[in-house]
This record gives sequence, structure tokens and C-alpha cells, in this order.
Amino acid sequence: MKVALVHDWLVTQRGGEHVLEALCELFPRADIHTLVHRPGAVHPRIESHPIHTSLLQRVPRIHELYRHFLPVLPQVIESMRLTDYELVISSSHCVAKGIRKPPGAKHLSYVHAPMRYMWDLFDDYFGPGRASAPVRVAAHAVRPWLQKWDRESTAGVDRLLVNSQHIAGKVRRFWGREAKVVYPPVALERFCRHPLTGLGQGGYYLWLGAFAPYKRLDIALEAFRHLDAPLWVVGTGQEAARHTSGPPPANIRFLGSVADEALPGLYRDARALVFTAEEDFGIVPLEAQACGRPVIAYGRGGALETVNPRTGLFFDAQTPEALADAVRRFEAWEPGFQPSDARSQAERFSRAAFQRAVMAEVDALLSKA
Repeated sequence: MKVALVHDWLVTQRGGEHVLEALCELFPRADIHTLVHRPGAVHPRIESHPIHTSLLQRVPRIHELYRHFLPVLPQVIESMRLTDYELVISSSHCVAKGIRKPPGAKHLSYVHAPMRYMWDLFDDYFGPGRASAPVRVAAHAVRPWLQKWDRESTAGVDRLLVNSQHIAGKVRRFWGREAKVVYPPVALERFCRHPLTGLGQGGYYLWLGAFAPYKRLDIALEAFRHLDAPLWVVGTGQEAARHTSGPPPANIRFLGSVADEALPGLYRDARALVFTAEEDFGIVPLEAQACGRPVIAYGRGGALETVNPRTGLFFDAQTPEALADAVRRFEAWEPGFQPSDARSQAERFSRAAFQRAVMAEVDALLSKA
């Protein structure tokens, strides 16, 4: 069977690319089609496949500028031609699901999220203070059309899979379609190989992630500005200048980007992970739990499916005050926490479970032919 894997873009290795890499393992002879590819930026297993790109690949500095082409990405993905494939599997958080399948082929789409910056998170990306005035005006102008395309382009998808109940709800609300939940694969082996002893020795709370608007690092920084507890921050990104300009309070430490091999140690020595984002799924809380550490999470989105009352605490409002209150409640909750409960919770989200579920969906889809 000839299979095409379609992914929005290949410029960095993040959660969506981990899903694609697991799909590559399932379909080792598949071709990959993507808007833009930066060689060397993704897992070698992905780069071992034939990779076909769009005409955008010819644009100078496209690996840095691709987000600026958002208004034309629907036309670009629709212009890509797939021929002679029997099965198309798209991995989509932007436009990949809108690829046009060949006649007679089946299309299964794994949706990480509807086009989030055009739906419920529009203000996080294009609200006041989040973008320049010209960009905000342009975003408001194209939003209705992009929402319409995002919804209507699902008509070419025969079977929809999503990464959480949270996203299934958004698909139902924004697209009017039902989707099956298949939790994404999480590479937890390197976090689970260490014993569950000697944990929390650093005594700090840990925030880890990209400095993107919706991650809401600002909440953690403001909350800990008024708490008598250390916060270590790992990551960088588009809001780095905003968050790191000026000296931080003495109890807040910015570590910048850290090597992958350093992450298990940072998790293990932390007292707890602080998770302020409303994520579609959220891998970071699972990594912390795999290391036997608890999570203090904003109680919306994927965190409600990856953290349970035995492995963490939730706060209900995305504000510094609510997070500070949760950190204070954590003091009383912490003595009852068992690291083994956290690791058991993380181990539910394995790569093998993801691949079994995807193959079952592929078989069900093809059996309808």
C-alpha cells in the first residue's frame, strides 16, 4: 500500500513532530509532504523518508518567516499534488488536513488542534500588546475567511483523530464533527529509567516550555514575585525579551534552553512542576510525572486528562493570585503525594499504545473501502 504522510512544516522537533516520527515508524516506506523543511531540524527517522515540499521552500529565510505566510497557506497546501497514494495520513495543527487526496484514496487526519490562533486563542496571539497594530488589523481581516476554510477543509477527511477530549470538544464546537481520541505518543523512557528516590532535592518549583503567549509564563513570574519560594524557568521563545528584560526577583532564575539530557535531573530535583498553559494535550506534565514529581496545573485543557488528584493540584483561574493560592495549598497537600502514583499515571501514555490505536483506526477506515 502506498502511503503519504502530510505534516504542516518541519522546522523544529516538538510534540507534533514526535507524532509524525511515530507514524514514520508505522509506515517506514511512506513519503512525507510538507510546506517547508529545514534539513537537520527533526528526528533522523523523519529525515530518512523522502520529503516533498511546497513552492514556499524556495522563499529566502522561509524557515524563519513561514508564519507570516499564514493567509496563503490554505492555497499552498491545496496546490500540492498527491498521486497514486491509497492512504493519506495528515498530522495537522494548521493546514495539513486540507491536502487534496488522490481519487480513490482514504484520508485519516490526526488533529493536534483546530487552527488555534484563529479560534479561541486569537487574542493570545493578536490581542492588544501581543502583536503590532498592522499585524492585528491584518489578522482581524483574514480571520473569518481562515475560520471558514479551517472548517470546510475537513470535508476531505474520512476519519478524524484528536489528541485529547479537550480537542474533541473544540472540533465539535468549531467544525461540527465528531472525532476519536487517540492520545499522542510520549517518549518517557529517559524519564522513567531513574529510581524514585532522592527526589525534590533542589527545593525549587519548575516552569518549563516555550515563551509563547498562550503558555502564560507571565502568570508564574508574577505569582512567584510575591511568594517566598524559588522558581526556575527553562525555555525561550518569541516572548523572551518581554519576560527577561530587567533583573528578575532574587527567587526567580532563568536557565534558558537546556540540553535534553539535563531535563530528567531538573525534573527530579524540582519540588513540583508549575504548568500555567491551557494546552491541547501537554507533554511537559507527563515528563515531570514520569520523573516522580507532582504538578500544579491550570485546570483546563489537556492537563485535566494527564494529571489526576493523586498526582497534582489544579487552579481554576489563569491569574497570578489563583496560582499563588495553589502553591500555598500545595504545602499541605505535598506530604500525601507518592512518586510512584505519578510515574504510573505517565506510563499510560506510551508510544506502543498510540501506534496500536492508529493502526486500528487505519484498518477500520480501509475496511470500509
